[in-house]
Amino acid sequence: MTRRIAFQGEPGAYSDQACREARPDMETLPCRTFEDVINAVRGGDAELAMLPVENSTYGRVADIHRLLPESGLRIVDEAFVRVHISLMALPGVQIEDLRTVRAHLVLLPQARSFLKQYGIRGEAAADSAGAAAEIARHGLRDVGALASDLAAELNGLHILARHIEDHAHNTTRFLIMGRKADHSPRGEHGMMTTFVFQVRNIPAALYKAMGGFATNGVNMTKLESYMVGGSFTATQFYADIEGHPDDPPVRRALEELDYFTDMLEILGVYPRDPRRD
Repeated sequence: MTRRIAFQGEPGAYSDQACREARPDMETLPCRTFEDVINAVRGGDAELAMLPVENSTYGRVADIHRLLPESGLRIVDEAFVRVHISLMALPGVQIEDLRTVRAHLVLLPQARSFLKQYGIRGEAAADSAGAAAEIARHGLRDVGALASDLAAELNGLHILARHIEDHAHNTTRFLIMGRKADHSPRGEHGMMTTFVFQVRNIPAALYKAMGGFATNGVNMTKLESYMVGGSFTATQFYADIEGHPDDPPVRRALEELDYFTDMLEILGVYPRDPRRD
């Protein structure tokens, strides 16, 4: 049976690219929403899920940190995709023929300088790869799309310009998730541990909880808070640290954290991607 990895978006989306680069031996399964991606894995239609969590330009992906703890899935790997934006259109169409270009609302501002240079109007679409597919499907000759090279390839479009993004560092981080946790030490560049927690309702609880990581020399690469249960007083924290829970410094830090929390749940232990550097 062919193993499948699910992603949100149309074929050719950056999430699709992430799947093909990280798991080239697996078939990709496009899904409409993040919830559909999660349900595809939980229901057995796919073995793994590819979920974007943050972008180096625009920060975290909305709602994703709320979905991860509720998903019932566990992080088994991470993947980084450099977001290269290409302008594409039907074969034979030139830049001068374009009146508008379509792309996801987040992608359009990332190519603002290029669009301004050529006097092209940007138009928001639900999905960048979907915009490319629509051009091919309807034979639109005065409309272009901003998307990945993969989207152009899959839809038979001609690339008019490559790497037109304003920010050369633009990168999206993805988490690869499955039904079962894998805490085995693996990879050649160290391990990462991701967890969520809620601190006890005592003075300076967060400060005290974080102290164990500092005193044990554990590098925390991410700490974010978000409200849970619709309450302004109930706050949950999402954290990434370098290291494995069995490493003595990490073990001591997590034990100290556990003392100051009402809830602590490890979402995944996985290899550190060298592209973090």
